[in-house]
Amino acid sequence: MKITSFGVNSVNPYNRQQKALKAAENKSAVSTDKIEISSAAKEMSASSTYNSERAQKLQKLKEDIQSGTYQVDAQKVAEDMVNYYRK
Repeated sequence: MKITSFGVNSVNPYNRQQKALKAAENKSAVSTDKIEISSAAKEMSASSTYNSERAQKLQKLKEDIQSGTYQVDAQKVAEDMVNYYRK
């Protein structure tokens, strides 16, 4: 009977598993996500009056609804619904 050293390295599979886990932890710790906003985009967001205009419009709508003077244009609502579903 002949005994060889074939497969001796696989005697302790737990050690190999721990090494794989450590390698995966190191790999995930290295990669990170970054977001960069251009100066042009920063300028656009700062100079935009969209937010203030929208806030004013919403405030007026709230006041009209609370006072009971808000009128719904049924024709406009119907046209918008038709246009939406035709797309």
